[in-house]
Amino acid sequence: MPAEIYNFFKLSTAFDLKPEQAIKYFQQKGIKTSFSWMDMIGEEHDTAFTVAKMMDTDLLSYVDKQVDKMLETGDTLADFKKALIPRLQKAGWWGKQDVVDPLSSQKPGKITKAQLGSASRLENIFRTNLQSAYAVGQWQSIQANSQAAPFLMYDAVEDHRTRPEH
Repeated sequence: MPAEIYNFFKLSTAFDLKPEQAIKYFQQKGIKTSFSWMDMIGEEHDTAFTVAKMMDTDLLSYVDKQVDKMLETGDTLADFKKALIPRLQKAGWWGKQDVVDPLSSQKPGKITKAQLGSASRLENIFRTNLQSAYAVGQWQSIQANSQAAPFLMYDAVEDHRTRPEH
């Protein structure tokens, strides 16, 4: 019986497919305002999209839609920034500003200096949401194939920082 011949050119076209599981995961999330990244703990991030100190639900919803669009269309970080920066600046959510901390342990309603929008924050929002959505999609794929491939392999970097347990 002849060995099966794979057409690798045909297989390579699969790299253009949308990450359906990642998109579905992100789209099922709601939105939740939060003042601090610590306001949402554990699995809350699995069910709701948030940006720390973005208390305006319309603005938060707009950012959520831009992340969703980025996943759907494969937009770049530059596209993400181009879509968001003018809107955030117009809304006054840009740069360092005095803001009221509603949950300050020292004194509720305390005014604090906070970094709102910036290029680095947008990059963090972009990368965090992209990576978490892809990770969920990848894990769902691993679980779906667990009967055929029941083991996972951990591959350490094998540099001077790799612990002996790895």
